[in-house]
Amino acid sequence: MESKPEAGGSQRYAFICSRGTLDGAYPALILSINARRLGHEAFVFHTFMGINAVRKGQLGKFLFHPPGFLGAIPGMSRLASWMMKRQIAQAGIPDLPELQETAQLEGVRLIACRMTLDMMKLGKEDLIDGVEVMNAEQYLKLADTCAINMFT
Repeated sequence: MESKPEAGGSQRYAFICSRGTLDGAYPALILSINARRLGHEAFVFHTFMGINAVRKGQLGKFLFHPPGFLGAIPGMSRLASWMMKRQIAQAGIPDLPELQETAQLEGVRLIACRMTLDMMKLGKEDLIDGVEVMNAEQYLKLADTCAINMFT
């Protein structure tokens, strides 16, 4: 097992994406890209509904679901998503598919959870190119070598 590097040197950072929503996917991608730009290794482990972020053709369909009562109003998720996507574009932030492509080009390792794939009856062929598959034990061994492990 690898030991954790000293602070200030190159480190490993792992982020867990477990929600298939705009506010579930953006943080993991933004943080992992910035970790790479700081010279660190970065991993995003996709599990449960977050697996949809690495499924072919799904990332562009992500919505924002307002919390509480507002989220229960019919049509509110679509309206809130439209508003959120407009604010993201106005701020000059790339959309999720572009951000994910940037992450891959910059060396972020995208990982799909084996159990989630099995549970959802998905195979590697359902995933975008370049996604690794790990079971929980493999991910925990990786996470043990990381300076940061964060749910986003």
